[in-house]
Amino acid sequence: MSRRSTAGFTLVELLVVIAIIGILVGLLLPAVQAAREAARRMSCSNNFKQVGLALHNYHSAFKRLPMHGGGTGIDYLAGNTLAFYSPRTNQKSLSFLVGLTPFMEQQALWGQISNRLATDPLGNPINPPWQPMGPKPQGGQYGYRPWVTEIPTLRCPSDPGTGLPALGRTNYAACIGDSAMSTRIGLTNFLHGDYQPPSVIQASAVARWQRGIFVTRKFTRFRDILDGLSNTICCGEIMTDLLDRDTRSHGLFDVSNVDGLQVTMSAAGGTMACQDSGTLIDPERPSFWVPTAFPAHNPKNDDGSAYLVAVELGTRRGFSWANFGHIHSSVTTNRPPNTELCLHGAHELTEGNWSISSRHQGGAHILMGDGAVVFISDSIGSGDSRAGQNDGIRPGDASPYGIIGALGTRASREIIDEALNQ
Repeated sequence: MSRRSTAGFTLVELLVVIAIIGILVGLLLPAVQAAREAARRMSCSNNFKQVGLALHNYHSAFKRLPMHGGGTGIDYLAGNTLAFYSPRTNQKSLSFLVGLTPFMEQQALWGQISNRLATDPLGNPINPPWQPMGPKPQGGQYGYRPWVTEIPTLRCPSDPGTGLPALGRTNYAACIGDSAMSTRIGLTNFLHGDYQPPSVIQASAVARWQRGIFVTRKFTRFRDILDGLSNTICCGEIMTDLLDRDTRSHGLFDVSNVDGLQVTMSAAGGTMACQDSGTLIDPERPSFWVPTAFPAHNPKNDDGSAYLVAVELGTRRGFSWANFGHIHSSVTTNRPPNTELCLHGAHELTEGNWSISSRHQGGAHILMGDGAVVFISDSIGSGDSRAGQNDGIRPGDASPYGIIGALGTRASREIIDEALNQ
């Protein structure tokens, strides 16, 4: 009697095949995710290169870089101080990115900014119309269409932040050097704005401490970069806040010498950055502040009163491409990338650590003065983190903050003897 064999899989064979397929899928998914992140990182680098190209084209056209902290002058009706919101002028608070808009294929947006605008973001007519160069970009103020417009060139695809309560976000910020001293006022007279020159004391402070390519309320030129364009950071990448407690995007304000933190300006007390995180960084989630850190250390206004909620939400990292405030569009080089934002004062232009940051793994992009985009590691040399930025930095001193500090200064004549991580 003949036997007929039956074709097919046994249960054991089927389970083995399923297991092998599961292993292959498990190996493939991380590779797919890594490939996607590599593509996003490349796109981010390309966007940053467009910013660099716009800066060089701007310099070719005007023989100077756009001012960081420029725009229309002080509105005395707003309180006779640059810190207050004004619907009539922008209080000399525009970032360098505003002047770059026509060089980033945003001519239509620049046309709205540079002329009177008589409609709100929904297209409804308003009276009186917005004045040329707009009002001060400020969190909680959403009525001026250009300031709430997101520019694709200014966004990193790896950063998922979007929408309210931010205005138009940015992932690219101006490098102001290895110190944030005297940057709040910059090269202007606090009370008289455009109408009188700055005091001798203020001009000396700017010359001493504002050592980056961008100087608050002052035009700089390529000729000012004595360290060489290829050796000086022009801009740095930043991550935008996701309304969480991320230490890299939600800064602790007004924490000087309290709660175990030291945020001082003198050489004796250490640099303006967290020396001892104390109990404020979550030990189980070291990228986040503990829940009790807020609202105790949220930003405050100059008179000590708390910001309105909408305004406070508008002062998180990268929430306004048009505002020159450090929290929005500035970086310092006194600490490595992706270190916490630990700040001395109670406003978004205070002294402190405004570090480069990103949502890429292991580092962040920087834009050099010559237009090159470089990816630097979180472990880049940062020198003496306890060096002071007040009496610790004298005119002409080399940066005490290692390679990252040396790259941030434009004319301190440091020698970069180590290749950057790319």
